[in-house]
Amino acid sequence: MDNDVSAGSTTSIVGRLALGITLLAFGLGTTKVIDGVTTADAVSLAHYVGGVALFLVGLLAFRDRDTATGTAFSALGALWFTWAVTAGGQVSDNAAGLFLLLFALVALSLALGAAGDVLGQGTYGLLCVSLVLLAVARFAGNDALGKAGGWCAVAAGAVAWYAATAVLAKWPTSLPRRAAGRGVTAAG
Repeated sequence: MDNDVSAGSTTSIVGRLALGITLLAFGLGTTKVIDGVTTADAVSLAHYVGGVALFLVGLLAFRDRDTATGTAFSALGALWFTWAVTAGGQVSDNAAGLFLLLFALVALSLALGAAGDVLGQGTYGLLCVSLVLLAVARFAGNDALGKAGGWCAVAAGAVAWYAATAVLAKWPTSLPRRAAGRGVTAAG
């Protein structure tokens, strides 16, 4: 792997850490893999770290003229804040599914806009898949799809955490590139 560690402003590092731990907590709660830990246990973390802190990091990125990071973190901060303040409220499964699908579109836009940032694309792409699975689970009342969505959220959180930690620890953040024509042999 290349040791490309230059991709990481302070706001992107803090934002990826906040997003990573929020997704890990939410995903692990959704999968119920830890005895006694549910999605409801992630509400407080999602409210303050995923919502308020991520939104503020997005605003700081805008101040630094980093439109992509500002857009990503302020939009995701709004997602987590909204989810946290409405958690436990009386909302129909269809309304919850629609909310998740709309934010899946935001995650898809972020993944497509993160061209050149493999870890960003991975994080947002996995988040999009997670949100789609969770939405379909709500529409269909299917717990298995909900758990699959939770595992995708865990994977997205792990990628976001790695992306932030890699910059801080100077670990690889990009895949090696092969020269054109190398590694291809002619069959003969």
